[in-house]
Amino acid sequence: MSRQQLLLDSGQPNEDIRGRRSRSRLGLVVTGVLGGSLVALYAVATPFVAPALRKVCLPFVPATATQVENVLRVLRARSGTLVDIGSGDGRIVIAAAKHGFRASGFELNPWLVWYSCYRAWREGVHRSTSFHISDLWKMEQLELKLASELPSTAKVVACRFPFPTWVPESTAGEGIDTVWVYDAKTFKSHR
Repeated sequence: MSRQQLLLDSGQPNEDIRGRRSRSRLGLVVTGVLGGSLVALYAVATPFVAPALRKVCLPFVPATATQVENVLRVLRARSGTLVDIGSGDGRIVIAAAKHGFRASGFELNPWLVWYSCYRAWREGVHRSTSFHISDLWKMEQLELKLASELPSTAKVVACRFPFPTWVPESTAGEGIDTVWVYDAKTFKSHR
């Protein structure tokens, strides 16, 4: 008989086998926790990093309080529907809803869309807001789409990135907080 069989047969505890089993379980637990943490990190980080890897890089940069004020200032005499394309964390959509607009946001990053929905619910405007996951770079020729689908009474407000071929009716703010206002009558007449 081997020494191990003698120890087992004699009823004496085999410390060596128990120690190996304990280390094996600990190793499995550590591996599982580490693996789960890496998967969670990947799931959270990917939507924020992926836009930077695109041909045209548009990272998430939250709207500043001044920028939100500028948007509300240029829309102060209007009411109705507001659509925010590239809505990020929903700041402009939520602020517009608080001022009586029926507001929708379209954003590529699903985490930001879910966060926007949560913020709208928390701030009590979830009934007058909606958020959608949408890849705007798949929308061909956004200017043409807006020109063909918007009513002539619409205003388009652009933040951070002006439309390349449209002439703005007015602007508000300066630098990173600049907003451009476009009148649908003007850009529809140039089609």
